[in-house]
Amino acid sequence: MSIYRTRRSIKPLAMDPQREVSRELVMALLEDAHWAPTHGLTQPWRFQVFATPAARARLADGLLSIYDATTPAAKRDEQKRAKLAAAPRHAPVVIAVAARVEPGGKIPEWEEVAAVSCAAQNLMLSAHEHGLGSYWSTPPAACCVEFARWLGLDETHRMLGLVYLGWPADGQPTPQSVRAPLAERVTWHEA
Repeated sequence: MSIYRTRRSIKPLAMDPQREVSRELVMALLEDAHWAPTHGLTQPWRFQVFATPAARARLADGLLSIYDATTPAAKRDEQKRAKLAAAPRHAPVVIAVAARVEPGGKIPEWEEVAAVSCAAQNLMLSAHEHGLGSYWSTPPAACCVEFARWLGLDETHRMLGLVYLGWPADGQPTPQSVRAPLAERVTWHEA
């Protein structure tokens, strides 16, 4: 069965926090991401990698501070705060994913976001092919302007979340057929 059909999301807490992912492997995964389709060859993807315990702790603290700053006190959820604090500290690698959008450029913003989404898919398929687990997370704190600023990015960047990478603690999950029949999603036009 192909990697397209066997890849499954593996959440950070299901990854082995003690088993490192080498810089060389992360760069190989990002190289595969870099070959995503991109209209006008703008290559709008931007990746910021957090792969040391200190960097991931700083990321977790930054996400918590952004969550607290952008969420009214009455609406703060302690479970969400706990997840924001735990996930980056547990997964061996966290990659912040952004789309660079040229203001008034010839490529519409939605196409740049789509290209970066393709790059993220390439990244996760490559990770799966190498035996790694991956999880694309899009909490509001990781998808806002404040997070882009925290990362040192300017107003031309749109945050698309975090990709967590790590070796699955319990091995790759067995694929289960949870998809609707494809025929329900396809319409053929004959004339």
